[in-house]
Amino acid sequence: MRCPFCAHDDSQVKDSRPTEDNTAIRRRRQCEGCGARFTTFERVQLREITVVKSDEAREPFDRAKIEQSVALACRKRGIAQERLDQLVSGVQRQIETLGETEVASRAIGEMVMEGLHRLDAVAYIRFASVYRDFTEAKDFEEFASSVRDAVKH
Repeated sequence: MRCPFCAHDDSQVKDSRPTEDNTAIRRRRQCEGCGARFTTFERVQLREITVVKSDEAREPFDRAKIEQSVALACRKRGIAQERLDQLVSGVQRQIETLGETEVASRAIGEMVMEGLHRLDAVAYIRFASVYRDFTEAKDFEEFASSVRDAVKH
């Protein structure tokens, strides 16, 4: 494993343990070049999945993109990292169990929206504002009203 600090190619595993939700192995490593310590995660990947963007461009599925989007939507909301990891792992499992090698980015966005809707209303609205490309304040107002009305029923 390449060191993120000095780019040395060799590192030694100092500790391995499963993550809280048992979907990955967390490994503490030490670089043999500079001695720095860092953490890596090992996850099961059932097949190579390609994401088809709205402009028909294709790129490999990247879990980190979902993690980043979810973290941004949930920023300063006081949601435990474990819950965010569970949401991202759940979306990844949904994608993998589709059995498809290509998945539309729109479908992934909807899966994330569904998970955020159950997790936190503000994070859900934040994500939706970017995902659905809100351009005016009334877009927020209308969407927030629909979320508030759905909670009342």
